[in-house]
Amino acid sequence: MKIFNTELSATIHSFIDFFFPRFCICCQERLSINESHICGACQLALPRAIVSSFEDNEMARIFWGLIPIERCATLFYYTKNSVYTRILMKLKYGNQPKVGITMGRMLAKSIYEKGFFNGIDVIVPVPLSKERERQRGYNQSEWIAKGISEITSIKIYNYCIIRTKVTPSQTSLKLHERLESVQGAFQLKETHDLIGKHILLVDDVLTTGATLLACAETIAKIPQTKISIVTLARTHY
Repeated sequence: MKIFNTELSATIHSFIDFFFPRFCICCQERLSINESHICGACQLALPRAIVSSFEDNEMARIFWGLIPIERCATLFYYTKNSVYTRILMKLKYGNQPKVGITMGRMLAKSIYEKGFFNGIDVIVPVPLSKERERQRGYNQSEWIAKGISEITSIKIYNYCIIRTKVTPSQTSLKLHERLESVQGAFQLKETHDLIGKHILLVDDVLTTGATLLACAETIAKIPQTKISIVTLARTHY
């Protein structure tokens, strides 16, 4: 019966895929039945951010001297006008939150065997303001976190921190303006379950690190916590 159900499911998916074809968000080529959102060729060509150390890399150095961070990692580098920026655009502005799950799984798989998740107790997605989340319909970082959780089985905790300040788009701001815009943007809420925990902060993209720094500084007020950070992408300087 199980084999029959599996074959029936595959047949249904083939039927749906024939009449409603799906296309890679990067190259726009048609996806095979086993591919999701991004084709195998684009996955292979993805400009991955491969590092030899999670504690000492160019991403981790952004936070040195500002706040203690245990580990940092990102999946890929992006540059303006790259086809890979389409991943972020579809995720953030294209009403395609499930892109986050696909990419979150890919991110987790890329660092899982290297021990990045060892000792991490809980995943905390960087929150959006209520207004921004209502406009978008979802928090893209939460969907990335879902993909990571599927691979690692680490629990997602959405309620320890809230975003109380609507900040302008960071893309056109200089560093000092970004730091000022996120100052006081986050507030702790339910934290009693997180005392002494190793918390993984998850965000979609890192540029200057201003948002993640402000969020991490707020999280660090929880006693005896450790903080690590992952993002789906980051700018390549």
